[in-house]
Amino acid sequence: MGQGGRFLPQQVFIMAGGTKLIADNRKARFQYELLEKFEAGLMLQGTEVKSLREGKLSLTESYCRLDGQGEVYLMEAHIAPYGHGNRSNHDPLRPRKLLLHKQEILKLIGKVREKGLTLVPTKVYFKGGRAKVEIALAKGKKIHDKREAIKKRDQERDARREMRGG
Repeated sequence: MGQGGRFLPQQVFIMAGGTKLIADNRKARFQYELLEKFEAGLMLQGTEVKSLREGKLSLTESYCRLDGQGEVYLMEAHIAPYGHGNRSNHDPLRPRKLLLHKQEILKLIGKVREKGLTLVPTKVYFKGGRAKVEIALAKGKKIHDKREAIKKRDQERDARREMRGG
């Protein structure tokens, strides 16, 4: 707890260009090979925005779904209920509509159907006061690809350690 009995917000990072990073889905980079990234707006309710500003979001099990009417939804992203909210507080796991241009949606529909790719959210951030989601067209990694990624990461860490002299 912080001063005066209030909870302190989770750490929110400032990225280049004055954007504030709320959540980063590092697990997606490990499980998928990210091919192409898109920036989408996020349609939220009032208490969801306040909760996001406090940094209370988890993208761990989240994914994106394309429906038949040409709309994209963010599924299973957990935005914690706002602490000072009332009875009209939001459902933490409700589907949230993503705002993309029609051409981007058509491109995504084509690639997901054609190549068997999937859409995963990689980051959520505020840009110019608006909530944005970075989604990526992704292809699932095989187990041996994951092992290669772990091996490469370990080698890079050991090389950095050697350079420091430790």
